[in-house]
This record gives sequence, structure tokens and C-alpha cells, in this order.
Amino acid sequence: MNNPSAEWIARAGALHAGVGDIHYHAPSGPEQETARRSPRRIADDQLRLLKQRFVDPAGMGEARRLLAEHRTVILYGVPGCGRSAAARVLLYEHHRNTGIFRELLPGDEEEAPLTDGGLVGAGDRLLLDLAEADGTQWAKCLRDLSALRKAVREQRARLVVVRPYGHDLDSDLRFYQAEIQSPPAQEVFRRHLRFHRIPHEEYRQPAPALTDFLAEQRANEEIADFADRVRRDRTAHPADRDFAGWCEQARDARKTWRNEVADLVAGQREAPQRALLFATAMLHGAHADVVHHAAALLLRTLRTPRDEVLPLESKDLAARLKEVSASAGPDCHVRFDKLDFDAAVRAHFWDNLPDLRRPLSAWTAQSTELGDPHLTPDLRKELVERLADQYLRTGQWKELAALADRWGTDATTTARLTAAVHALARGLGTRQYGGSFRRLINTWCSEKQLTGGLAYVLVRVCTEAIAPTHPDQAMVRLHHLARRESGSAAASDALCELVATSSRLRRRMLGRLTGSSSVPAADARIFLRICDPVPLTDPGDAPHAPLDEEYVQRCVTIGWRAVLAELPQPRWQPYAVRWLHTAGDVDDRHDLLLDLLVDAAGRDGQQLAALYSAARAAEPTTTGGTARGVVTTDRLLQKISAAQGLRPSAAPHGGTTP
Repeated sequence: MNNPSAEWIARAGALHAGVGDIHYHAPSGPEQETARRSPRRIADDQLRLLKQRFVDPAGMGEARRLLAEHRTVILYGVPGCGRSAAARVLLYEHHRNTGIFRELLPGDEEEAPLTDGGLVGAGDRLLLDLAEADGTQWAKCLRDLSALRKAVREQRARLVVVRPYGHDLDSDLRFYQAEIQSPPAQEVFRRHLRFHRIPHEEYRQPAPALTDFLAEQRANEEIADFADRVRRDRTAHPADRDFAGWCEQARDARKTWRNEVADLVAGQREAPQRALLFATAMLHGAHADVVHHAAALLLRTLRTPRDEVLPLESKDLAARLKEVSASAGPDCHVRFDKLDFDAAVRAHFWDNLPDLRRPLSAWTAQSTELGDPHLTPDLRKELVERLADQYLRTGQWKELAALADRWGTDATTTARLTAAVHALARGLGTRQYGGSFRRLINTWCSEKQLTGGLAYVLVRVCTEAIAPTHPDQAMVRLHHLARRESGSAAASDALCELVATSSRLRRRMLGRLTGSSSVPAADARIFLRICDPVPLTDPGDAPHAPLDEEYVQRCVTIGWRAVLAELPQPRWQPYAVRWLHTAGDVDDRHDLLLDLLVDAAGRDGQQLAALYSAARAAEPTTTGGTARGVVTTDRLLQKISAAQGLRPSAAPHGGTTP
């Protein structure tokens, strides 16, 4: 479609509602590009990485057959056999251009019930993971499963249910069940090493420690962790150990090292050495320059008196690292001599030096801002995640959220804003605290006075951490932010990009915007961007286009009515022009699109006149030339005249029930 106004519309201006303005302090450059990644792409990337590390368990073939033939499969198996991973891989294998991946959360106060027909979109891939559900939750889901499966069939979607172990399944549903059994442990281990490009000549060598480890019944997650420890020790000691030695270190790393760390810390009484010890643990694997500068920064953060020893008279870095059981390898990257010793050091400092928690948190943020060229974005992220893990490990999720709040509010650099994003994302990614973080973020987005860069942080968190698996919840939070914008359209942009991934999301968003609103002008502005006639008239792989549904037609009429009442014509006319251009391009819905605009204006002569003037303005840029635009204007005028009782009404347009 030739529409010169489309680019301008895509850069629609800022919105404001609620208490106080939201002013974005958003970075430019690579970090901003990361924020634009589609939630659908993020979800698919995560599933693809899982697929690359996945080994088919026994029963996977039957699960594939059931899902392909019946669009639903129920997975069953003992804990640790890989049921949840298998469910995600099955859904990834049905990736299509239409529909999105989504994890259903039955019982969550924000989630629609499984019986809600609007829960399923065309081509969606739905995961109902009930592996940890109790008997009551399972029984409730079983009662609702029939309605959910019906919606899945109608929308040509796919549904994988993970059945909780030890709970019965109704006889009429056993036909859809596939029993999953653990894949060969050795193959799981090797697949993970192949994923990290470790040559098979290495991992096929005999390794007694590995044999002993795999001799016990191991969950797939345990095997994956063991393989990762082997990989990390190989990276740290590529020359002085062989495969058997790496496996021995992986086995020994399962120890907590608690006593060894306590002895080491007790033996290092001087502040510079303890600072180096902690910096090494937090930046484990980083370049020696980064560790050195971070340790010096920690001393300044703690206001430690400066050592007056001349640089040439002090110990060199290699000698100091040796005193804390660490060393720099040939690549100049610093690691402890014992695998996973870094995790034990972090836990020791956090647990036994509680007065240092706040300054250590401040130091972490400052360290992400160091200008060292060796401090990569991945290393900054890992640094923040290691700090966040200490908060989460000790149940201090609220304190972690408050820390991210301060970082986002007070940030003056891109690095500090991104650190806040990583801290919140770490909490959201945990099974134990993910729901608490989502609820808190919802409160922030809707009620909190957002200053500094916190609004930007929330937009990124909603897009990158919530939307890939819980798009409906991300949509609600972005809507709250978009209502309150001033000086930017970041949240509105993110909201539009999210609903563009799913016609179901667009439908639900139209419903939110056209319900009872406390900020009608703000919602009217957002409506103009969400109510895009092109996707609304495109059926895609669905049986019909969204605009063919009577519910969507009602939403469009109500939304345009609010637009005409709340906004000045210069604000809405470019969107009306796009609407009229689309009407000229889609012959089968030409009258429908025009009827909805006229119905929105009702009998208001001033609004009808404004629509007519917009149609005249749209004529020169209509696809096919001005003459085609004139035809659309003439047809609109006929409908306006009928609405005013000046001529008989045109034939009514049709619609389908959603």
C-alpha cells in the first residue's frame, strides 16, 4: 500500500495520563537496539537453544504424533525425566508465522480461566505445565481442559500439558497421553558438550569420575549442570588437565567449599586482599585488568585508607592472586584454581559480612560503569546476576527489587540502566519469585511515580523478560506505561510491537482500550495505533480476519467514537487517512470499514463533516490514484447522508461471532 502517512504514524507522539509525567532517559546505540527485539523472537531463540541441547526421550515419537494429529498431547513421566523441556521442544517444532508461544498460568489472578475462549489465538503454541500442581489444582484443570482443547482446535493452535506425577488422568483423556522416559544419560551429557563445541575426541576418553556420576540415577538437569562444570574447567585449564581431570573437578565442585573459603578469608586480614578476593569471585573469568580495577574501586567504595607503598615496591598482581587461590591464565583471564570456588566466596561474603551488602551492591553498579574495554556487555550482565543471586538465595527479593528501583531512578549511564534491567529480569526468571516480581512491576507501571530512567527499565523488562512467556501480562503493564508517557513513545512503541505478534493480543487490547477508562484521551491516542486496519483485515492463517468478528467491530466503533470526541482532528486525521486508504484497497471489506467510521460519528454533524474532510485529504495519496480515492469519498458521503436521514440506509455489513 502506498501510504505516505504510515511512517509518521509509526513515530506517533508521546502520551500522558495518571499522576505525574514519565520522562524517559533512554540510551542510544547498541543497548537501545536490544530493547527493540521482538518478544516473539526472544521466545523462539530461547526455545531453539533448548532444542539444540535436547535429547529425545523414549516416548517422544508418540508425543509428536499425538500433537500433530490431535493438536493436544499430555506428557507424563517421573520427575527429572525432562517432561517440561520435552513440552517446549514439541511446541518449538510447530513454529509457524502465525501465533505465539505462551505459558498458561491457571490460578494466577491476572490470567483468564482456561474456559475463556479468548485465551487461544490462531496458531498459538500453548504450554500448560502442571508438573508441580497439587491434587486440587490438577482436578480443576482437568474440568476445564475440554473447553481449552475445543478452543485449540478451532484456532488451529497446539497445546502441550505436563501432567503432575502420581495424579490420575480421566479415562477419556488417556488417548492423548504420551509417557516420557529419561533419555540415555551419556547421550545427554555428550549433547551438552557438543553444543559447546567440545571435540568428540576429548569427551570419548575414559573418565572414572564421570562414570561414577552417571552410575546413579540422575535428573537431566543434574547432568546438564555436570556438563557445564566440565566445560568451565576445560576453559580455565585447557592444557594442564585432560578430560578425566575436568570431570574430577566437576565432581569435586559439587562440594560447597564452605570451610576452605572460611579459612582463606580468615587468613587474608588486609582489606586490599579481601577486595581482590571478592572482585575475583564476582568477575570470575574476567580479564585481569578488569579484576584489578574493580578491586581498587571496591576499596574506594568502602573508603579504605590508601596504601602508601610505592607501586614498584608492592606485590604484583600475579603474586596477590596466588594468595587468594586464583591465577590468570595465558589469556589473562582470572579464575580460582578450584571449580565453583567463586560461588562459595560470594556466598561467604554475603552471609558472614552482612554490613557490606549495601556497599557491595553499590560497588556492583559502579563496576558495570567501568570504562575498561575488556568489560563486555555479557560480563556486565553476569556481574549483576551474581549479585542478584545472593539476594534471591537468601529470600531478599523485595530488597533486590528496591535496588533495581534505585538504579533505574538514579541512573546517569546506559550501563546503570541496563544493570537495573538485568536485576529485575533475574528475579522474574525464578520459579519461586517470578510471580511476585510480575505483580510488583504491575504496581510500578500503573501507580508508582516513575522518575529518572525507571520507565525505560520497565519497558525493557516487560518486552524482554515478561512478554516472551507471558505476553498478556506484558501487554497490561505496557498499557499502563503508555497511558502515562510524556516526552517519548517508548512504551507505546513496545505495546504496538507486542500486539503485532498476535491477532488475539490485538483483540484483547482493543477490548481494554474501549472499556470503561479513567483516562479516555490517553486511551484514545493509544487506540489509534492499535486499531491498525491492515492487520485487522488480514486473516493470516485464521479462518477469518479479526474485523469480521462482531466483537471487534463493536470495539472499533467505540474506540473511534472516543477518538472523535476526545482528540482534535489534526491528531487523528493521519490515522483516518490510513483507514480510508485501506478501505480502498480491500474490496471485500470496503463498506465495512467505512460503516464503522460513520457509526462512530453517529448523527454528530460536526464529526461527520470532519470525516468527510479527512476523506478528501486522503484522495491524492490513495493507491491507484486520486480517482480511486474519489470513489471512496463518494461512498463515504452516501453513508454519511444515510446516517443523517437524508437518503435510505445502505445494506448492512456482516460479521461473525468471536
